[in-house]
Amino acid sequence: MKLLVKDAPHIRSNDSVRKIMIDVLIALLPAVIGAAIFFGWYALFLCAIGAVVAELVEWFIVRVLRKQKDFMPDLSAAVTGLLLAMNLPPTAPWWLLLIGILVAISVAKQAFGGIGQNIFNPALVGRVFLLISFPTLMTRWINPVQFFSTTPWDAISSATPLGILKQQGFSKAISAFSYTDLFLGNIGGCIGETSTLLLIIGFLYLWYRGRVNPVIPASYIGTVFLFASVMYFVNPEKFGSPLFHILTGGLFLGALFMATDMVTSPMTLRGQAIFGLGCGITTMVIRYFAGYPEGVSLAILLMNAVTPLIDRAFKPRVFGEVKS
Repeated sequence: MKLLVKDAPHIRSNDSVRKIMIDVLIALLPAVIGAAIFFGWYALFLCAIGAVVAELVEWFIVRVLRKQKDFMPDLSAAVTGLLLAMNLPPTAPWWLLLIGILVAISVAKQAFGGIGQNIFNPALVGRVFLLISFPTLMTRWINPVQFFSTTPWDAISSATPLGILKQQGFSKAISAFSYTDLFLGNIGGCIGETSTLLLIIGFLYLWYRGRVNPVIPASYIGTVFLFASVMYFVNPEKFGSPLFHILTGGLFLGALFMATDMVTSPMTLRGQAIFGLGCGITTMVIRYFAGYPEGVSLAILLMNAVTPLIDRAFKPRVFGEVKS
């Protein structure tokens, strides 16, 4: 009997990609339920078909086009489809979601070789593609509606808090929405981004399960808070309060569930802190000085591109080597 010794590290784990993705889906469930309460059954419908169709698209690409007969779905596509649906306005037609899923799965994920190989977060690539291609459909907002409303278009059209801040100033924005509404999610916005409370509950579950750590979210949200605090003292009416900025838009959805993507974020803790810092600064620069009132998606994608450089700059020391 031969004893085969392989290279270190000798680590055994019962974890799998499927188990991790199941935990992510469970963590997103509170925000999905909140979306159904705030925006009606159609929001729930979009979330459901987003997850299902994304799995079907990935299965077709891998099994039929790439002819990988041993492929077993790991639910990572379902997470991508669900996150993309949560990043759409409640008025988005179903076919718009399908286009976004095709781009996210085929271009942003499978074109790079599948899970673990993609450079950019697939859901954000799909969202930005839709925002550029269909700007009108991607910026049609409504006030919260009842669950049994027949269609989301029965609701009254509205602007998001960040949109009001951009166009009419902070006084108008804060008079239209209380901080309680901003925290609970009783405001207009994308399907899954409005409720800070429900997103935090989901993230705490992931943290408890050991799937994520709080370095990137803390660095990201903390940077946004500090940046907004400085600008608030410069011109409070134009730039808005720091609390307003962290409770509005897609900051918590992006910081908690997309910037923390294991594949597209740095591996070391120092690198993750730099990643969150870059996301926060870029987000606020876009919000304050660009034409678009929100900057989370673009900020995370930009930092995804920088992730390899961050990993190289902050790679851990190798112990036991002899310096030449």
